Amino acid sequence: MKKAFVMIVAMALLGSTVACSSGQSTPSAGGSSNAKSEGAAKKVELKVFLGGLDRFRDQFEKYFAEFAKKEKKEKNIEVTINTEYPGSDNSTQILKTRLATGDVPDIFSLHAVNDIPDYYKAGYLDDLTKQPLSPKLIDGIKSLVTIDNKVVAVPMESLAWGYLYNKKIFKDLGIKPPSTLTEMKAVVQKLNDNKIKPFMLSYKESWIPQLFLPLAIGGLGNSSHKDFVDKMNKNQGSFAEVKEMFGIIDLVNSNGTDRVFEVGNDDGAADFAAGKAAMWVQGPWDADSLLKANDKFEFGVAPLPINDDPAATLINVSVSTSLAMASQGKNKEVSADLLNFILDDQASNDLYQGLKFNPVSKNHTFKPYPWVEDASVFVNKGQSYKDPQIPAAVKDESGKALQAYFNKKMSADDVIKDLDKTWKDANAIANKK
Repeated sequence: MKKAFVMIVAMALLGSTVACSSGQSTPSAGGSSNAKSEGAAKKVELKVFLGGLDRFRDQFEKYFAEFAKKEKKEKNIEVTINTEYPGSDNSTQILKTRLATGDVPDIFSLHAVNDIPDYYKAGYLDDLTKQPLSPKLIDGIKSLVTIDNKVVAVPMESLAWGYLYNKKIFKDLGIKPPSTLTEMKAVVQKLNDNKIKPFMLSYKESWIPQLFLPLAIGGLGNSSHKDFVDKMNKNQGSFAEVKEMFGIIDLVNSNGTDRVFEVGNDDGAADFAAGKAAMWVQGPWDADSLLKANDKFEFGVAPLPINDDPAATLINVSVSTSLAMASQGKNKEVSADLLNFILDDQASNDLYQGLKFNPVSKNHTFKPYPWVEDASVFVNKGQSYKDPQIPAAVKDESGKALQAYFNKKMSADDVIKDLDKTWKDANAIANKK
């Protein structure tokens, strides 16, 4: 987990641009895998936009280099891959601006659950159904990157997430993941009694406090408020109906680490891995950062209690980061080759394991990590839900609003009014398309 799914006024096109002059790739559908062209090599430049994935730069750059070598060997195509890694807080807006103005990346990342419907409706996604990658996808994961019976993206991060907890601290104090808010309060009290900070707080980046939104709406929307998202999409609901979500937010905020607005994701991962807090409302997408900080660190994944109804304590299941091919792209043959290589039967095992992602292909053979198995216990019991479809604008605004809420610049009622308005505005925009 976690990263994402998911997920942010365009700034000048920022991000690092890295050119890979040699790499590797599988052929696109219909291409000859062993027919090396005669004569001078064809030269192709691919633009690859990887928003919020800078922490995986090394893994991606190495894999793209392998791709370019393979493409040269098998098709006599010299591929240069120019990659961009803008941050999570602004990558969505940058990408939308690029697509709308015709400065189109050949391949770009997007959140499967939240982004695919809008990008597909806007005509930005190419159909990958007939590509060799399509039949490889595990059915439950394939459904999350499929729309109108068309596979439109390659899933990367398939996630089962809630919050992270330090297994050693929990074991030493005899604590088990709580199933209700009252039980969570008891866990917090025990941690405080033992002079251990209950929660890591890292609100420098707004996408982190935003994580409360899908967790709260997912838990409540699949228990006591099953029609909440539908009502909001019809302008018939209000966040006042789920105001109880502030119970867990208040508990976390009042029992967390210091320097809240000085700590972002990277510093938070380092501090959490160093044992400076017992829990972190964050996802397993940070596994790579955590283990880079402390390769002996053992963390688990559990569902976040929202209230005192155990039926609302559920694991969020999603596909966040996915890679799509632009329908307006100029290099579709090579773009398709690269996306097929992302799920190469052999090489992709090392890629996905190196990224610490879950298996997504029927041909993946690597063993899932312990935190994946932790979350799977809840999923296998039916204690999970599909990541709720919340408009991207609402998710973005919730992060900023919850930063202001922590800072006491907005009350709970202010946040409710703000999110209600943002959802209505998103509906108005969607209905115009």
